[in-house]
Amino acid sequence: MDRGKFTLMGSTVCVMLSLHFSIQLVSQHYLAWKKPKEQKAIIIIVLMAPLYAIDSYVGLLDIKGSETFFTFLDSVKECYEALVMAKFLSLMYTYLNISISKNIVPDEIKGREIHHSFPMTLFQPHTVRLDHKNLKLLKDWTLQFVVIRPVCSVLMITFQLLDMYPSWLSWTFTIILNVSVSLALYSLVVFYHVFAKELAPHKPLAKFLCVKGIVFFCFWQGIMLDILVAIGVIKSNHFWLDVEHLQEALQNALVIVEMVFFSLLMQYAYSAEPYRTGSVSVKAEEKKKE
Repeated sequence: MDRGKFTLMGSTVCVMLSLHFSIQLVSQHYLAWKKPKEQKAIIIIVLMAPLYAIDSYVGLLDIKGSETFFTFLDSVKECYEALVMAKFLSLMYTYLNISISKNIVPDEIKGREIHHSFPMTLFQPHTVRLDHKNLKLLKDWTLQFVVIRPVCSVLMITFQLLDMYPSWLSWTFTIILNVSVSLALYSLVVFYHVFAKELAPHKPLAKFLCVKGIVFFCFWQGIMLDILVAIGVIKSNHFWLDVEHLQEALQNALVIVEMVFFSLLMQYAYSAEPYRTGSVSVKAEEKKKE
């Protein structure tokens, strides 16, 4: 068996595993359908892993596709990633019983300190107090990625179809998206630290690491492969693919394997058990009394 067939066979097994774990978890939530608002957001987040795996698998099957085709595949993943960001934030607001549209801060947590880190301290004070304006700012920092990602995807595909996509423009989009996703993830980290006590019964850190982990690995992995190709570490020697398509194959294969582990982590982070037993509500009430 040559390396191409071996890679494809291994990837098929990994995709099937990701689908199995994810469908199993989604089914468990449907069988314990107690809180539709929360569980709809959870299902969208859980489906992130198999969607990434399937998207990358399609890329492997048609590995000699055009650059526009690969851009389209990346755009599908990353636009869904933007949706997941929005749903994750919505889920956190739901846990806190705060309206995401009104940004009304409960009196018991109003005035809580928000600590910013570098480089945000270049634009914000190091310490600010929690109020409706600062809460809205954290929300806007997350949701800007939900707008910027699809817009950049459409522009990137359009420029490629028009054969107007030089390397400097590609790097410009990369920088814009890097800043955008970093700002969104930063705001979610700050949000977590501000409401850590109130969110504690819902395993927010594990939930956040699932989302951040998928975004982190896929994005920075792609950047690292770009760099390795640029400096000549990744070469097409002894492969039937040119270096560009070899890079895409490596990225897709790595993502497929990683999604198996993330779909397993989702089983813990987004378990349906609390909705079967009602333990989330009980723990939340106990936390409030404390």
